Amino acid sequence: MPSPRVPPAIDELYMERDFYIGLALALSSSIFIGSSFIIKKIGLLRLSRVGSVRASAGGYGYLRDWIWWAGLICMGVGEAANFAAYAFAPASLVTPLGALSVIVAAVMASRFLKERLNLLGKLGCFLCIVGSTIIVIHSPKEGEVEDLNLLIDMLQDPTFITYVVLILSLSLFIGCCIGPRYGHKHVAVYILLCSAIGSLTVMSCKALGLALRDTLSGKSNDFGMWLPYFLIIVTVVFVGIQVNYLNKALDIFNTSIVTPIYYVIFTTLVITASAILFKEWRHMRPEDIIGDLCGFFVVIVAVILLNAFREMDISMSDVKGIMRPKRELLSHSSHKGAQYEDYLNDNEERGPLKPHYGTNYLNA
Repeated sequence: MPSPRVPPAIDELYMERDFYIGLALALSSSIFIGSSFIIKKIGLLRLSRVGSVRASAGGYGYLRDWIWWAGLICMGVGEAANFAAYAFAPASLVTPLGALSVIVAAVMASRFLKERLNLLGKLGCFLCIVGSTIIVIHSPKEGEVEDLNLLIDMLQDPTFITYVVLILSLSLFIGCCIGPRYGHKHVAVYILLCSAIGSLTVMSCKALGLALRDTLSGKSNDFGMWLPYFLIIVTVVFVGIQVNYLNKALDIFNTSIVTPIYYVIFTTLVITASAILFKEWRHMRPEDIIGDLCGFFVVIVAVILLNAFREMDISMSDVKGIMRPKRELLSHSSHKGAQYEDYLNDNEERGPLKPHYGTNYLNA
């Protein structure tokens, strides 16, 4: 006779509840943040059509536009949801799911801004959804910290202290020595500094969210201690450093290069810092660890496909053309070559060719 199934303990039910609350907050954060970029872009484009001074030229007309403010409110709601998600779910789950905001922005830009999403971009969207699903299935679901006193003990762990010292030393070295010399030549310099500081910012936000959650729920008055106020100062300072160096990287290099590199380095360091501080993977099975890493790598590939190759003109018709028999490809190429020669002969009779920039008449 089979033994009766033992019902899960109350603590386990609360852990699962917190996990799904954090997951829902992380997903809603990606939706709000991704859509906020498009809404603000629509407002800026509307202002440029009516002749207002553009923001890049120093204009501030967007401050009187309700669409731009709607986008800003969406951004604020998304960031608040992301902050709250860290209080309920592991950072190794919340941070990688931030890539979903790239999908939301890409799909909405294609729909409302008429920006073309090529085949590689669509493939990147699909892979991002697949990778995010794998991460959700295999991510740790146990509660990491029950109260702020336990977090204080974790902050005194020698391994985490070593990590913080290494990150701060590396950031100081890059900011003072490497950045001024090589920051304008190599894209990874400023992004590495921004990501390194960002990993500590996420840990600070997670601890601050935990204190706020316990205070609002009445579990404990964590703001009667010194640690939350110290975390607020650390978060503000570190966010300022992040914004400063990320803007430097965006000003020097192309956004399509900065975005995937920043996502990869930042997410990797956040997962590393979270594993060291909260020991998230301590109770995970080996197959879940491997699945979590595989999902993260899939998301990395998806983000690269979405950003690095967005300017390439690749469609399904190009793939179908490659799959045709060689004989048809050769005859098609010969036909195009004959058309090009006829065009040159016609123009030689009319006179010398003149360059017509921005046209495609020389594409064979």
